Amino acid sequence: MACKILIADDEPSLRLLVRASLESNPEFELFEAVDGTDAIDKINIAKPDILILDIMMPGLSGFEVCDKIKKESELKDIIVVMLSAKGKDTDKDWAKSVGADHFLTKPFSPMELLELITQIST
Repeated sequence: MACKILIADDEPSLRLLVRASLESNPEFELFEAVDGTDAIDKINIAKPDILILDIMMPGLSGFEVCDKIKKESELKDIIVVMLSAKGKDTDKDWAKSVGADHFLTKPFSPMELLELITQIST
């Protein structure tokens, strides 16, 4: 069974990099969202297993998206990987407080991302 992964980032180049990092695994079914509001819409439709989420996006921030889904019983089990240029301890603590499961700081290693997502999905 494929693992559904939603990539939510307002930067097209970052979505492309994340997609390129993960698409080598045929078990991954990848979707994209262009901002926080789009992410919520696509989460409700696709019900992904994993959400790769930027923090700084127009509309809803990654923190707000994570907080919303972790408070909904049918969405709370989605594994959230925050991927952000905001890498201070306060940002990581805030991500954890809204329910993020993992945190990677940009720039990130595509291999590190692939290894993490592969580990999570098994």
